[in-house]
Amino acid sequence: MKKIIGKRPELDQGILDKFAGLTNVMSVSCVVGDSMERDGIMHSCMKMRSVNKSFIGPAFTVKLSSGFLADCLEIFEHVKPGDVVVIDAFGDTETSIWGGLMSGLAKAAGVKGVVIYGSARDTDESRLLDFPIVSKSVSPREAHSAITKIFEPIELMTPVSCAGVIVNPGDIVVADEIGVSVVPYGQAEAVYEKAAKQAAQEEATRKEILKGATVAELLAKFGRI
Repeated sequence: MKKIIGKRPELDQGILDKFAGLTNVMSVSCVVGDSMERDGIMHSCMKMRSVNKSFIGPAFTVKLSSGFLADCLEIFEHVKPGDVVVIDAFGDTETSIWGGLMSGLAKAAGVKGVVIYGSARDTDESRLLDFPIVSKSVSPREAHSAITKIFEPIELMTPVSCAGVIVNPGDIVVADEIGVSVVPYGQAEAVYEKAAKQAAQEEATRKEILKGATVAELLAKFGRI
């Protein structure tokens, strides 16, 4: 068995705060995905499972082991407020590696939400906690750790593959009811500027539509719809 814990990257709180300010933007995963020219978007199997609540924050990455998925309780020794936990559970749909009690622990730690390329359970409890879960599936079957008392192998804060996207520690995760977009941290400033501009333009477009603007008029004024 093995346990690997990588170094937490140094992140600029200013850019994290800017992205957090986009949380209430309409269709924010789409806006951010557009701003990366359609890159960084997780597979459409990844859906909200508890509460329909957008969340944005830096990735705290977790890699489990295919065929021997363990509970990832180790994360609660390391997560910080504002983190988004991103778990590579190899897309396993039948073994749930996250439940309601873990949602309670995560909320108490200030975690914004969890993205699981795999299965979760106890979504009713997470809903009562107002804690958002994005996962590939939902299943009652627990991981083996409660029985075996084995919590490894596990890797924390190392690169992971999640629903078709490579996620590095500190990358900006943007999740809503539509899906999940991931911004490489090195591109965060440039992507934010594009996303903020697009969000403002779309809001202006909505107002023009309510005033009766035609498609031709909208294209002439904004260049896109």
